[in-house]
Amino acid sequence: MSPGVTCRKRIVMNDKRQLKIDFLYLDLGVCSPCQGTEAALDQALSDIAPLLEEVGFNITVNRIHVQSTDQARDLGFVSSPTIRVNGRDIQPELLEKSCISCSDLCGNPDICCRVWTYNGEESWTPPKALIIDAILREAYGPYKEAADSGPQAEVPENIRLFFAAKEGAKPKGKGSCCDSSGKSKK
Repeated sequence: MSPGVTCRKRIVMNDKRQLKIDFLYLDLGVCSPCQGTEAALDQALSDIAPLLEEVGFNITVNRIHVQSTDQARDLGFVSSPTIRVNGRDIQPELLEKSCISCSDLCGNPDICCRVWTYNGEESWTPPKALIIDAILREAYGPYKEAADSGPQAEVPENIRLFFAAKEGAKPKGKGSCCDSSGKSKK
């Protein structure tokens, strides 16, 4: 049996191809970027999921509230919010900026959240097209094993800072780290 056939058997179950989408976040109660990313993911899935299911894909969506540095390490979580398709971060180039809402939540002005880049534009919320493009690339791109997004040796400084600050602070109120257009403040 050729290696390609062996690999294909690993991702085809019950004659359906698998797409596993993970949405990882630190806070949905206050964090504007996390809230916006969840809404954008939901919109993208409502547009594309019926089509992919029609052509034989089984889509699983996991919403993962990362609640500790240990959990972040185990998940290979490097920034909030994160969307992965079959273990691959849809935006591997990481850009973070100070997040007012998370800073308020933790009482530390140095807390940062991910800023998404698409077609040269930065935004606190990933454009629906970015999410759809990533899903389609994973569905129809060259076949590869699912990425390993498992445990990492070190938790990034920003994630450690978030949990350390959150443990020592009470929320000071709701803030917004983006303007009404959803564009990041520079």
